[in-house]
Amino acid sequence: MPGTEPQRLGASVLAVPLLAVLWGLNWPTVRVLLAWWSVWEMRTIGLGAGAVLLFVMARVRGQPLGVPRAMRARLLVSALFTIVGFNLCTAWAQESGSTARATIVTYAMPVWVVLLAWAFAGERPDARRWLSLSLAVAGLLMLAWPLREATGSMLGIVFALGASVSWAAGTVFLKRYPLTVAPVPATAWQLAIGAVVTGAGWLAFGGGSSPATAPVWPAHWFWIALVFHIFLAMALGYLIWFDVVARLPGGIAALGTLMVPAVGVSGAMLLLGEQPTAFDLAGLVLITAAAAIVLRPARSG
Repeated sequence: MPGTEPQRLGASVLAVPLLAVLWGLNWPTVRVLLAWWSVWEMRTIGLGAGAVLLFVMARVRGQPLGVPRAMRARLLVSALFTIVGFNLCTAWAQESGSTARATIVTYAMPVWVVLLAWAFAGERPDARRWLSLSLAVAGLLMLAWPLREATGSMLGIVFALGASVSWAAGTVFLKRYPLTVAPVPATAWQLAIGAVVTGAGWLAFGGGSSPATAPVWPAHWFWIALVFHIFLAMALGYLIWFDVVARLPGGIAALGTLMVPAVGVSGAMLLLGEQPTAFDLAGLVLITAAAAIVLRPARSG
């Protein structure tokens, strides 16, 4: 049908800001949950519940849950990079330092995606992507600069960078070896794989509340955070992401999510009481500009 594919591409681009809101607010949400649960508990329950919801959705839509044999290895690799590595490292990064700055360091991932997509997927960056990439790098450097003197923050940086590289690798892998599975069951299976891996970690390393201090938020915040984390950040967020990355070039899809740290830092300020520095504000301005440039539709003709 004429116009259908451009309309779908346009919808994918519009979905990126929604994803930024869902995943940006998920950063302070996770910090709240970590006051009651360990990383292993939170990730196992969050990923597992998200998987169940999506399996139910797939059945309601009449979509088959089976995965073709040729797609199983791809699904597993994608889940290990995009779900397991990313989710564990981001949670550990928050345990080790500031939520706002962990968000920013993690979202250096567009740098890796653009470069890896160029090397392995043949997506040579155009002038617009190079400009956006340059602004993103400048913004990330601004936001990471205060960490150079922060006591005990290096472990958080290592985990955040680990999350960044893991996500980038998963994104580029899917662009090189795309999944020919419907988005809902494909996302459900990947969340389920993540839940199995983190569940094994829970059994191996134990659960229980990991924070050294008692929760500082009212108990009802836990339930609000849990509902948001499972239904919106995990189930809906990953469903949107895997649809977007299948339709847009890897570099544009990842660079568009640079809006996530802007939302995450704002959420950390409002919900967690974290105060931004001049470096934080400068970095946010640069990153927002980078996201706006890369999301601007290219001129035709």
